Amino acid sequence: MDLDEAVTEAPPLVAGIGFRRGTEPAEIVTLLRRALAEAGTDAPRLAAIATAEDRAAEPALREAARAFALAPTPVSPEALAAADARVLTRSPRIERLRGVGSLAEAAALAIAGPDSRLALPRIASAGATCALAVPSPSP
Repeated sequence: MDLDEAVTEAPPLVAGIGFRRGTEPAEIVTLLRRALAEAGTDAPRLAAIATAEDRAAEPALREAARAFALAPTPVSPEALAAADARVLTRSPRIERLRGVGSLAEAAALAIAGPDSRLALPRIASAGATCALAVPSPSP
C-alpha cells in the first residue's frame, strides 16, 4: 500500500451553535475554535455552522460564521426535534424553550444527516454552546 492509499481525507464537520442574545461574536468564534481543538482538528474541516432557524440571522452569529468563511445554516424546529433522540446532553432550560436536550447538538446532528454522530458533545462558554457532528461514512 502506498502512502496515498493509506491517507484518507477526514470527513467534514458541522458545528451546532446555541447562544444567548447579547453574546459577542468573538465569544462564539473562541468557542468554535476551542471545540475544533478539543476534537483534534482545525477550521478547514468545518463545513457548516448550524443553529435554530429563528436565530440564524442574528448579527453575532453571522459575524462569527464569517470568521470561518461560512454563513449560518438555519435548522427548523421539526429537524431539531427529529435529531433529539441522538442528543447526548440534556439541559432542562433548553428542553423547556426548544423541546430538545441541546440546541447545539441537535442542530449539528440535523445538518450532518440522519446517520451522523457527535464528534464532540456540547461544550459551553458564558453565553454560547457548541457541538460538532460528523456525517456517517459513505458505503
